[in-house]
Amino acid sequence: MGLIRILLLVLPLLFNPILSQAALPLADAQGRELPSLAPLLKKVTPAVVNISTFTTQRISNPLLQDPFFRRFFNIPQQQRQQQTQSAGSGVIIDAKNGLVITNHHVIKNADEIHISLTDERQFQATLIGSDPEVDLALLKIKADNLKALPLANSDQMEVGDFVIAIGNPFGLGQTVTTGIVSALGRSGLGIEGFENFIQTDASINPGNSGGALVNLRGELIGINTAIIAPGGGNVGIGFAIPSNMAQTITNHLKKDGQVKRGLLGIVMQDLTPELSAAFNLKANQKGVLITQVVPDSAADKAGDIVLRINNKRVKQTAQLRSRLGVLSVGDAVQLQLLRDGSRLTIFAQMEALASQLEDGEKLHQQLVGARLANSPEGVVIAEVKPGSRAAKAGFQEGDRVISVNRIPINNLQQLKQITNSRYRRILLLIDRDGIPLYLALSR
Repeated sequence: MGLIRILLLVLPLLFNPILSQAALPLADAQGRELPSLAPLLKKVTPAVVNISTFTTQRISNPLLQDPFFRRFFNIPQQQRQQQTQSAGSGVIIDAKNGLVITNHHVIKNADEIHISLTDERQFQATLIGSDPEVDLALLKIKADNLKALPLANSDQMEVGDFVIAIGNPFGLGQTVTTGIVSALGRSGLGIEGFENFIQTDASINPGNSGGALVNLRGELIGINTAIIAPGGGNVGIGFAIPSNMAQTITNHLKKDGQVKRGLLGIVMQDLTPELSAAFNLKANQKGVLITQVVPDSAADKAGDIVLRINNKRVKQTAQLRSRLGVLSVGDAVQLQLLRDGSRLTIFAQMEALASQLEDGEKLHQQLVGARLANSPEGVVIAEVKPGSRAAKAGFQEGDRVISVNRIPINNLQQLKQITNSRYRRILLLIDRDGIPLYLALSR
């Protein structure tokens, strides 16, 4: 039975010309030639690095935070510091300039970032910029004789393609696993703000985050990011950020240190069979329905069905959001639409988020000092002045409003309707860096 399984793995490598180039024959102990990925791995593994981060946290006894307790026992306020360490992975994408890409969550809040190479050299890295919405970060090290991975066109990947995952699982050191692409365009997982994952059954575990997913040409096709792990380990479902998305985000980070996303100004939803029937469309019609257009925005009108964006097909809302999420202010957008049974193409330009800002004082007295905006992910708190009423109420820049009085909202207009209503108390559900919390506003 073991021999049959080996043959099933080996035969595709022998008869596929591309795979056979990657799997050059090696000799076993008896001198017999066997196919192996070792020659390919010797070329690509030096470009995958181990990342160690060090974070200093202030911790204190909760009792000592009580002013009455301290005064009663005459105890001065005390805090102590504790340094925590975590491990992850990264990929060298520019050997000349020492640029390394990894996940944002790998280096989030880190005071120091150290990078170890396969030749045992170690360097302290500088953070160029990061994007929590896509969960990518760009680092820089000063080093010679680096090896970088070339980027593949991830749009050309297909389900069933062989892939190799390389990373630092559980801090054990560099580890290689193999598998196939098991699905493409995975979204709606709630892991990141913009999701368009490559799914693979190549074993990915904690510590693999930020590592490389490569094809059998030795090209980077994805950045390993997340897993479904009910038991805490690998169950054969892992997710990687496609190389095309990673490259676009990296270009933004190299230029500005952040991603300055633009706004198209639409509210959208998936096109279901029931909606297709209501709009007199074919039952199998694929696309994204525009349900609302922000006034004076770059979009055209509600009721259009988006079929393609920049010549790339979209079937679901999450796909369209991900395509828009990598575009910055001023980028041109080509949309292929279905309107009243006819296909047409329109061109728009991504607008600055600031052009759509709404003063919080127009919405509620406790929002004075805040400015809100529509964005592809809903209503966001774009600005909060330090010391303002909004700041004292607990709002922070980047907060996303999920619901108001337990009514889900998608845009500022819906928020205005509720805040201008008769409710004496308004309960906002906020998403802050993936953590939900409630904030209450009173008249």
